[in-house]
Amino acid sequence: MRTVLVTGTGGAGRTTVAAATALAAARAGRRTLLLTADRGPVPDTVLGAALPAESTGPAEPISAAPGLWAARIDADARFRGHAQNLQERGSSLFDLLGAAPFDAEELTELPGAEALATLAALRSAHADGGWDLIVVDAPPAAETVRLLALPEQLRRYLRRLLPTERQAARALRPMLAQLVGVPMPAQKLYEHAEHWENELAAVQGVIESAATTVRLVLEPGAHAADSLRAARAGLALQGCRIDAVVANRLLPTGSADPFLAALSGRQQAALKDLHEEATKSAAGGAAVCELPHLGRDIQGPDDVAELGGPDALLPEAVGAEGRAPDPWTVEDRLADDGVLVWLLPLPGARREGLDLVRRGDELIVSVSPFRRVLPLPSALRRCSVSGAGLRDGVLRVRFTPDPALWPKSF
Repeated sequence: MRTVLVTGTGGAGRTTVAAATALAAARAGRRTLLLTADRGPVPDTVLGAALPAESTGPAEPISAAPGLWAARIDADARFRGHAQNLQERGSSLFDLLGAAPFDAEELTELPGAEALATLAALRSAHADGGWDLIVVDAPPAAETVRLLALPEQLRRYLRRLLPTERQAARALRPMLAQLVGVPMPAQKLYEHAEHWENELAAVQGVIESAATTVRLVLEPGAHAADSLRAARAGLALQGCRIDAVVANRLLPTGSADPFLAALSGRQQAALKDLHEEATKSAAGGAAVCELPHLGRDIQGPDDVAELGGPDALLPEAVGAEGRAPDPWTVEDRLADDGVLVWLLPLPGARREGLDLVRRGDELIVSVSPFRRVLPLPSALRRCSVSGAGLRDGVLRVRFTPDPALWPKSF
């Protein structure tokens, strides 16, 4: 099952390209599901089908075209449903604390609820199966990077706050609950933590799958190459790769109108920069797909067909490979240089935005606004960091064996 996350800069046409990708796949015979959290009219207009505005449970797909189903993710309804369920499960804790639960009318969506709802919808779609391709109309690029990082981060927080070794005493809790006459709050807490650990692990598995790729939509302009560079670095930090860069709304060249000719000229210059930036990668870079400006907003599937070569949006047209099974490798240079080198591909990263901190058996890597905590491979845990350098889009971190920890040869 292939998954394509469509993101990009604000206003560049992410939702339109996501719908066009899904339509192209469906017309090619793929059983396709489109997921969107866009609450505006764009998905309905592009697909030519009305998506339900609200739901009381998981998003229910509707048939939008032959071979294509689409669903709108209702983050608010999902948040209120989970909050009410949590209150019902924790009623004994509310009684112990003397607290009054919230009424249904008081519950309103909190920041971050949409990200969690999107991940839940993706997890549910994979669990249901039956799809050849799932296309996700994702939020803007910076938010998508944080979205992809969320499962791993939340799992880390859960392990820190509720360490598994402390669950050894869980067998005593039912007996204690009988003694005091009410369920022990800690028991419920660990039950919820275990449930969320399983759910987050499943979502992280989808994100880390080699069949999951990210598609970046940009409108060629003065800052398009910079946006591509920042997005690539943030996605690479999460071990994900952009499978295609979609240059959207390209104006026709050769216009006799001086105004349009000047606009087109600037677009073509920006497009050249996009091509150069997209191909800067030791792994071969990302393909660039060019879509024309129709002179009007997309008004349905027929307009999507006029984009000219929508087959170029098919996943196999731009490469089906997502993240490598092990994108970061350790290079053994002990014999020549006395060091081990951890290779971290970070295309788009720049030295001024990089920061490294060793913390115990972890390496904290920051790339501009993004950060990830990486557990060190076992061999590197017995080493100290002796230097690092960024060259050709690859961060090389050098480790020197610690004589007190490194195995001795006899």
